[in-house]
Amino acid sequence: MEFWLVPLDPARPHLVDAAIAWHARLMVLAWAILLPLGVILARFYKITPWQDWPAHRDNRFWWIGHLVLQYTGGLAMLGGLAMLLAGPGLKGPGGHPHAMTGWLVLAFGAAQFLGGWLRGSRGGPGEPSLRGDHYDMTPRRILFERLHKSLGYVALALAILAILTGLWLANAPRWMPALLGLWWAFWLVLFIRMQRQGRAFDTYQAIWGPSPCHPGNARTPIGWGIRRPGGEGREETRGSR
Repeated sequence: MEFWLVPLDPARPHLVDAAIAWHARLMVLAWAILLPLGVILARFYKITPWQDWPAHRDNRFWWIGHLVLQYTGGLAMLGGLAMLLAGPGLKGPGGHPHAMTGWLVLAFGAAQFLGGWLRGSRGGPGEPSLRGDHYDMTPRRILFERLHKSLGYVALALAILAILTGLWLANAPRWMPALLGLWWAFWLVLFIRMQRQGRAFDTYQAIWGPSPCHPGNARTPIGWGIRRPGGEGREETRGSR
């Protein structure tokens, strides 16, 4: 136990202001736990294992979970930013790798929320208007999906760098990066396992089914490793939820 309680650099003390300590806790909560879990839900639970798809479509389990996790993570991120501004130390993006990567992660996070708010209308059967950015897969929706999916993974990768450089800057005890390393390894194994199981379903088909009458089904799914479960139009004879 003594080994894990020793700081990363034994030659330096582990002395952190209370505000900076809470900055670190809130940012780790946001970027190492809540936001990555939201990514798992959005990627692999468009169609749940217990769902009778395509008879039952548009399962909101992933959508509600994704929103709750991302907005909670966003609030934690804002809290961490407030603690940073309230405490001593790095305020701007220059001077240390942690500051540079940290502010970049914040910028990417803000861009993700902004993109979500500007993603356009939904449309589709059962909606007030059949026409919609998502249902018609307009250029606006296509741009949103390409940016949202790619920037999200870049932000998570940068967040790992920001957390690790922050731990070094604070000269954290060894158990902290070790525990985070185990969590990241678990998340990666879980991600790879579900990807190999073919659970990264196309959002469009998960919502509206595989029928060729839906215009978005004529397009290639957006994003790497995304698959369409396909199937014939059984859902056309039994309505969706």
